[in-house]
Amino acid sequence: MLIRFFAHLRSASVPVSVREHLTLLEALKAGLGGGSLTDFYHLARLTLVKDEALYDKFDRAFATFTAGLPAPLDALKMVPADWLQDALERHFTPEEKARLEALGWDELMQELARRLAEQTERHDGGSKWIGTGGTSPFGHGGFNPRGIRIGGPGGQKSAVKVWEQRQYRDYDGERELGTRNLKVALRRLRRFAREGAAEELALDDTITATAANAGMLDIRLRPERRNRVKVLLLMDVGGTMDEHVHRAEELFSAARSEFRHLEFFYFHNCVYDHLWRHNARRHSQRTPTLDLLHTYNRDWRLILVGDATMSPYEILHPGGSVEYHNPEPGAVWLQRLTQAFPRHAWINPEPAAVWDYRQSITLIRDLVHGRMYPLTLSGMADAMRTLSK
Repeated sequence: MLIRFFAHLRSASVPVSVREHLTLLEALKAGLGGGSLTDFYHLARLTLVKDEALYDKFDRAFATFTAGLPAPLDALKMVPADWLQDALERHFTPEEKARLEALGWDELMQELARRLAEQTERHDGGSKWIGTGGTSPFGHGGFNPRGIRIGGPGGQKSAVKVWEQRQYRDYDGERELGTRNLKVALRRLRRFAREGAAEELALDDTITATAANAGMLDIRLRPERRNRVKVLLLMDVGGTMDEHVHRAEELFSAARSEFRHLEFFYFHNCVYDHLWRHNARRHSQRTPTLDLLHTYNRDWRLILVGDATMSPYEILHPGGSVEYHNPEPGAVWLQRLTQAFPRHAWINPEPAAVWDYRQSITLIRDLVHGRMYPLTLSGMADAMRTLSK
């Protein structure tokens, strides 16, 4: 089995060696990593993967190799797991949907607290309790114009908060397929200068100096010509952005190859008081957004990448984040960023035709002063022209 596992990793472009495989075997013989599939996963990643950039490829290869084996997820602490087992799949008519009224933010939070205090058993298909398949604003698998999704998969995109442990993965910065045209578009944002050590041969100057030196070779060097543009790239990850991972990775890969001075961070849905560089450590290693404002000056170009699709509460309301209680609204942080970086643009992978039908996209577009561009070749060209001014 372990030989097949080793071969599977190699076929998935995870560069594991025989020496590393033997190290894994030695660790297993010593009694490490044999307690559960999770323990084996951590041991295998520790012994076989030497570069954090390969964690995502390893995770995907491990998942396909262990397909069919149980992979338990930590249950919610306050809601019994059996309450969230969707035993009823119900489809609502347009008339039934139209009769439902959305609760306000404060009322929604108060009602959730009351339900948690009063509910004693699971419910399916109801309109009040935490359950599945109904019209209650709490639970999953049903329909409500505005609610809190607790466990389960999303579907209606109407949740204003999501109550579950969510795992995101870093975008692959090595993706090459389909990035060529994006690289061409990004090249519009260039400011070349020769700086640094003189290490490049200056052929014309060498010829002139040699001729002036009666044919004796006189080599002249000059600093390398480099793109001086500095880019701060903030990328939305997880949730509705899962539909755009491929295109986001192409853009990320193109940016990494085109800009020598590139700093990148992740956020989810909207920018708040912190960002992170690695999604696997987004809860333990955070970068305060204020640090960005104090570290990078106005010479940096700010590019935000995201579909801007979220509840308006996430932008306008303290505590509106789907994942935690943010002290200040996302709109406040976006205003601070756009003031700190006058040359900014928002790249949206959603088709421009749907922008006017989503309130959150309209709000974000206003907050970035109309500088929102679709993730298309023409949209990228327009964005680069705006950033180059």
